[in-house]
Amino acid sequence: MDDTLTEGPEPESQPVGRAQGMYMSTGLAKLGLLQVMNLVFTHGPYNGSVVTVLGRNGPFGNVREMPVIGGTGTFRFSRGYAQLKTHTLDLKKNDAIVEYNVYIMH
Repeated sequence: MDDTLTEGPEPESQPVGRAQGMYMSTGLAKLGLLQVMNLVFTHGPYNGSVVTVLGRNGPFGNVREMPVIGGTGTFRFSRGYAQLKTHTLDLKKNDAIVEYNVYIMH
């Protein structure tokens, strides 16, 4: 993945960076994804910093939680978690807008 990271869920919302990483299918009976992702900030007060998220994402759950395992720049030595909530999902286009609320101690 290499998706635009924005302040809000609207496509015209202000970009603040990129969500870069990959997904791998991990579930047999129920869809689960191993998600490895860097939130790379390219605008605003965190410009040049990165937050790293790694864990299981059950994409059809209402709210999912994934661990923050580190970061760089402002987020060096970060620990915390991200709560994910799907804002929109279009299975025909393989497109989704997902809201991330990230809580970090650094």
